[in-house]
Amino acid sequence: MNRNRLINLLKKYDYVVVFLLLVVVSVVLMSRTSYYQSSKIVSWANGVAGGWYEGVHSIGGYFDLKTENNRLAAENAQLKAQLASSYISYTDSVFTVNDTTYHQRYSYTEARVIKNSWSQQNNYIMINKGSRHGIKPDQAVISPDGIVGVVMSVSENFATIMPVLHGDSRNSVKVRRTGISGSLVWDGKDYRYAQVIDVPATHQFEDNDTIVTSGLANDFPEGVPVGYVVEAIPLSGSGFYKVRIRLATDFNKLDHVYIINNRFRDEQEKLLEKTLNEK
Repeated sequence: MNRNRLINLLKKYDYVVVFLLLVVVSVVLMSRTSYYQSSKIVSWANGVAGGWYEGVHSIGGYFDLKTENNRLAAENAQLKAQLASSYISYTDSVFTVNDTTYHQRYSYTEARVIKNSWSQQNNYIMINKGSRHGIKPDQAVISPDGIVGVVMSVSENFATIMPVLHGDSRNSVKVRRTGISGSLVWDGKDYRYAQVIDVPATHQFEDNDTIVTSGLANDFPEGVPVGYVVEAIPLSGSGFYKVRIRLATDFNKLDHVYIINNRFRDEQEKLLEKTLNEK
């Protein structure tokens, strides 16, 4: 059956087959009799083959981007954990000799954003890591560019995050240049901007002053980028500014995040609770 179909096909297109055979024969004869023609044919063939392989490589590279991005994100998490800000220093002076050791305070877990909103009054983010990966409520979350938010709820394989783009979000921040502290809030309008409040009106700002986390809370390490000052508006009669900042993290393009584990958080909270109970 297949043989009959092949024969019928050849009969139907016999003129085309004969033409192609003649073209092939002509090309072979030209390449054998003329060095110039031969080099041109070889050059053309190499160009076609090269273009083909380049196209295949480009397509393969495109499909490998996701794997490469995941690898780089995991590698960044490891590098962040090695930063000096991720360690707490203990110095014991014994017999006038300083014996200094470092204990890691913060560790980082990479995760991918699988659901995200940024245009609501109260936005939420969902990530593909949960309790089985060591994720817990109240852990801080950052992006490669800066602050993101705090873990709210956790299941076995997923977690939700309250980003700074939420009406109930409030984080302790400071001006990197001067160390003056304030509170980061969001007015629910533009996902690209937020406000820093409770900054004394006696403070002097410079263009694009950088706002970073203060490190005063138990969640974020000190110095994580938050945003850049756009304008500082004195609030009449209050003695404070309302500072408008451009957020360092672009929530519209958020892909990978890092969940921060403060290894000393439980100890700090127990000590604070004990202190309050002793009053």
